[in-house]
Amino acid sequence: MSRIEEAFQKHKAFIAFITVGDPDLETTERVVHAAVENGADLIELGIPFSDPTAEGPVIMEADEVALKAGTTTDKVFELTKKLRETITVPMVYMTYANVVFSYGCEKFAQKAADAGIDGLILPDVPYEEKEEFTEVFDRYGLDLISMIAPTSEDRIAMIAKEAKGFIYMVSSLGVTGTRSEITTDISAMTDLVKKNSEVPCAVGFGISTPEQAARMAELSDGAIVGSAIIKIIAKYGKEAAGPVGEYVKEMADAVHAKA
Repeated sequence: MSRIEEAFQKHKAFIAFITVGDPDLETTERVVHAAVENGADLIELGIPFSDPTAEGPVIMEADEVALKAGTTTDKVFELTKKLRETITVPMVYMTYANVVFSYGCEKFAQKAADAGIDGLILPDVPYEEKEEFTEVFDRYGLDLISMIAPTSEDRIAMIAKEAKGFIYMVSSLGVTGTRSEITTDISAMTDLVKKNSEVPCAVGFGISTPEQAARMAELSDGAIVGSAIIKIIAKYGKEAAGPVGEYVKEMADAVHAKA
């Protein structure tokens, strides 16, 4: 069983997204440890990119801060390797096709696998174009995580059938960010996914409160939170590890209670 599958075995999974290098690499290291120690079951590490098309203003700003601080893909690999020495939960990269292409797909996959990464999320790669990545990623034991948006039933079924690792269900069309309410019919999407795949599915985009996280975990296999964590890091800067840990505990407890 892969590390990603294990993350969903005991209970519903709480997944935390953290932009690497925001505000610096040392803070990212402390924040990741704080998230894991307080119940995060899987960590999404965002590799900063200058044009993150799926992101709202909060994560876009974090990317800018990280890039200005000198965060490079190689530095992300180094930090990941260091984290993997003590962290046992699965970690996946969230980045964009251009980051992988400019580094060289084969070289990127090799470095990611060597660093202890379990998979990748590439939000700008549609289902129709995933093969050029999966061919390479498969060789290195990396799962390309499929994203499913509230679109047509046929498309959801098609993507779910070939999904690996876990399925990232997008709660709403548009960019990332916190929302006061989530109106997409998540249960209908989950039902459709479950009919076509045994891979666990977690909901992301717009979750910020324990109540929302619990509700999404009730309807799926887990909840993904990004912008709300990045806002805490923006507020507390280098002192963010403590506040992030407290927030993650509250969110993870709410998700785990739905197991």
